[in-house]
Amino acid sequence: MSITISITAIASISPLGTDSKVIWENYLKEDHCFTEHVLDHKKTFVAKLDSDSKQVVAELRASDSKYKSLDKSVLYAMAAARKAMRNAGWTQNDVFGINIGSSRGATDLFEKHYQEYLQTGKVQTLASPTTTLGNISSWVAHDLQSSGPEISHSITCSTALHAVLNGVAWLRAGMADKFLVGGTEAPLTDFTIAQMRALKIYSNSIEEYPNRALDLEKKKNTMILGEGAGVCCLEIGKKENALAYIEGIGYATEILEHNISISAEATCFQKSMKMALQNTSLSEVDVIVMHAPGTIKGDLTEYKAIKKVFGETIPLLTTNKWKIGHTFGASGILSMELAILMMQHNKVIAVPFANSPVKIQNPDSVIKKVLVNAVGFGGNAVSVLLSL
Repeated sequence: MSITISITAIASISPLGTDSKVIWENYLKEDHCFTEHVLDHKKTFVAKLDSDSKQVVAELRASDSKYKSLDKSVLYAMAAARKAMRNAGWTQNDVFGINIGSSRGATDLFEKHYQEYLQTGKVQTLASPTTTLGNISSWVAHDLQSSGPEISHSITCSTALHAVLNGVAWLRAGMADKFLVGGTEAPLTDFTIAQMRALKIYSNSIEEYPNRALDLEKKKNTMILGEGAGVCCLEIGKKENALAYIEGIGYATEILEHNISISAEATCFQKSMKMALQNTSLSEVDVIVMHAPGTIKGDLTEYKAIKKVFGETIPLLTTNKWKIGHTFGASGILSMELAILMMQHNKVIAVPFANSPVKIQNPDSVIKKVLVNAVGFGGNAVSVLLSL
């Protein structure tokens, strides 16, 4: 269906900051955002919010007595949503939908409540309402005084891009004119990191770049967790203030062979990319922002899927997980933010250590179309084609 969807704002809170100029400047630096984290007497890495972002969250929590009991994941979503709404020029008189999801929801708060229950046999009154997944969009709606529909969901690491799919579907169906979509995650707890270690996918690297996302020759898994949130404003039609347009969307799910499986050539990605590109010539795609979590199989199977779809003429490839880690349910929207920034500045943020399959940008080239990929446990892939 050829109904134009405009992205009139995108805002985030992450280890890169909250201001788009600062975020871009940080992307231009070839350093990462990881800090050391000790677990079971072993050093590992995580990507925490930068100091400015932490200050924004602290001020938000202190602004309303009801916000003191909320999980960080909810506060991150609220902070990003406030800025996105302001940047889009929306007001409280506007009717808009909200769909902000999370892979794991109130990770930190749930673990604290459960630990308290194990120690005392009792839980606090607000333990349930503040840890349900639905409280993310509900609190964002409360904070923005929204009167439209509100949805929260979890589709693992492709959650944010599934929110984009939902927003596009509502807009194209004529059920809304505006939708606020995105994802949020605050997974930096010892238990969550231990879960990733149990899967043997967490980085133990002590190299300069401990997350080797898009290093297709790595011999060990190097995923690192990060925290953050991202939200974008979608509007029906071609708007004068649009940052970019959604030109195509695609989705697919694989038949599982294992709880976290994905096929050798990522069939789900092949299908989702083909669907997103069905009305676009492959030669028009300038860049692909890959999901590329930094695991051996995750990076390589996605690359093989890209080769299957594009053949030998592969667009420029990049990812941001070598820099900010894997933010689970928020990762797709942060990849969309990177895509929009690259189109605005006409520059690809390259992976510093990427090897031969990843082309170098021609300085004379113009970035007009970027494909963004995301996939989660269960092989639920989403691809979104963005254009200027």
